Amino acid sequence: MEHPNYLNINNLKITIFQAYLFWENTDKNLQNLALRLSMGIKEKTDLIILPEMFNTGFSMNAEALAEEMNGKTMQWMQQIAQKYECVVCGSLIIKENNHYYNRLIWMLPDGSFSYYDKRHLFGLGNEDKNYTPGEQQVIVDLKGWKIRLAICYDLRFPVWLRNKNQEYDILLIIASWPDKRSAHWNALIPARAIENQSYVIGANRVGHDGNEIYHSGHSQCIDPQGKTVYYKPEDEDLYTFSINYEEVVKTRRIFPFLRDADQFKII
Repeated sequence: MEHPNYLNINNLKITIFQAYLFWENTDKNLQNLALRLSMGIKEKTDLIILPEMFNTGFSMNAEALAEEMNGKTMQWMQQIAQKYECVVCGSLIIKENNHYYNRLIWMLPDGSFSYYDKRHLFGLGNEDKNYTPGEQQVIVDLKGWKIRLAICYDLRFPVWLRNKNQEYDILLIIASWPDKRSAHWNALIPARAIENQSYVIGANRVGHDGNEIYHSGHSQCIDPQGKTVYYKPEDEDLYTFSINYEEVVKTRRIFPFLRDADQFKII
C-alpha cells in the first residue's frame, strides 16, 4: 500500500555498527560499544543498529547471561538512545516467565520501546533447545518509514518475511552470521530486497566467538531494486548512510510486482 503522504517522508539516516564482541562479557561489551560510538558518530543519525546478542555474543548459556526487561543492558540502550537522540536496536537474551528469548529491542530516546522475539531458532547451533521462539511479526514506525524487524536465521524463511500488502518499507535483520556461510548471506539479502521491493538492511558482527566461529561482517544495505547502498566485509565498521523513500515508491510504481503476489496465511 503506497503511503498517502510519501512526499512528506524524509530521507532516513542509518548507522550500522559492525562490531567486534567480547564473548559472554556484558560489562566489557557495553563499555566498548559506548566508547566506539562516542568516537565514531560524527553526524546526526535516526537509527543505530547493533548486532544480534550484542552484549554477550551468540551464546547458548541463556541461564547465566539472561537479563530482565529492566536490566543493565536495557538501561544502557536507553542512555545511548537519549545521548544520540535516535532509536537504538539490537538483540539480547531476555528471561520472562521462566522462558528465554533472543529479543530484538527497538529503544526510543524517551525510554519507550518495542520488541521482536526471534521466530526461527537456529537448530544447528542448539538455539531451539535453549530459547523460546517468538510468534509475532513486528513492524515499527520511524519518521513515517515502516520497518519490519527480524533476526539472523529468519533471513532464510521468505514466507515469514514476505511483504504482504506492501506493509513495510525496510526489512531490518540483525545477525551473528558466520563467515563460512557468508555466500548465503550475500545472496539472500538482495533476494529479499528484490522480491519484497523494500530496502533490506543486514547488520552483522565481526571476529571469532567463544566457539572459535569466525564472523566476517558483510553488513549491507540493498535498495528495492537490488542495488548496493552500503557494504562492508571483514573489518569492524561504524558507518552512517542515507536512504530515500522516493526510491521505494518509484520502484513499486514502475514495477508493480507486489500486486500479483499470492495471498496466504501463516499458521
